[in-house]
Amino acid sequence: MEDRGRKVARCGATDVWVWQGDITAAGTEAIVNAANNEGWLGSGVAGAIRRAAGGQVEAEAVAQAPWPVGDAVRTGPGRLGDRGVRAILHAAAMAPGRPASAAAVGSATAAALRLAAAEGVASVALPALGTGVGGVGLEAAAVAMGAAVREHAARPEAVGTVVFALYDDTAVKRFGGALERELGREDER
Repeated sequence: MEDRGRKVARCGATDVWVWQGDITAAGTEAIVNAANNEGWLGSGVAGAIRRAAGGQVEAEAVAQAPWPVGDAVRTGPGRLGDRGVRAILHAAAMAPGRPASAAAVGSATAAALRLAAAEGVASVALPALGTGVGGVGLEAAAVAMGAAVREHAARPEAVGTVVFALYDDTAVKRFGGALERELGREDER
């Protein structure tokens, strides 16, 4: 992970990383889909997950729909099980055709982290929820998601490694910088 990422903070027993690359190749035990609450895997992160995991993941998510915006559901990993992924967590920061909000991003992040902890995984990768078609700015998403990670990390069952998988260098810098400010620099602790 260090070749394309960096650790930005340690919250309790949770290490927080930003990493550049395809979320399906993050090497974590669970990955989070930037979902809508209907479960359809369209383009962007969801499309990459559908292509890598297979259509059965979308069918599992749709079968659980609709779920509340700000919540998350779990599906199996599909073909990503061959890569060590145990679960895909579908975090809904928006409904189809509607914009996301920073509050929904934070709630969906918290819900996905609760599912990851319940799954007993050691590591989870998340995209910058709500920042694509949802319209939330990278910095606002980083603040909302960072607050959810900080709250999650205070729990005894917290996931040990949280990776924010971002596709391009600009997103890594903008989201990572805002996340680092939100969580405080690790080397200042």
